[in-house]
Amino acid sequence: MSNAITVATQAAPPAVTEAQTKVAPQAGPADQKASQPQTAAKTPAPKDTVQISTAAQSALQESRETSTQTTQEASRGDHQAARLLAKHAAEKKA
Repeated sequence: MSNAITVATQAAPPAVTEAQTKVAPQAGPADQKASQPQTAAKTPAPKDTVQISTAAQSALQESRETSTQTTQEASRGDHQAARLLAKHAAEKKA
């Protein structure tokens, strides 16, 4: 089963500043290394926002739970947990 992404937004790229458009004169390798971290620190990385469906959040939570939690849920009547325990038991026998 797959779910489509219903909402995805993308941040607009940051505006290019005047200082970034100027071409610096060619310098030795030591000067180039020193200038690179400074320009990288000035431009923030674009941020993407994604909304995950409730079903996907539930699946993620199920995948992160421990075997102890799965056993407890199965003993309380959780059919999905019981199937998962049966699947793991069959894999151990094989």
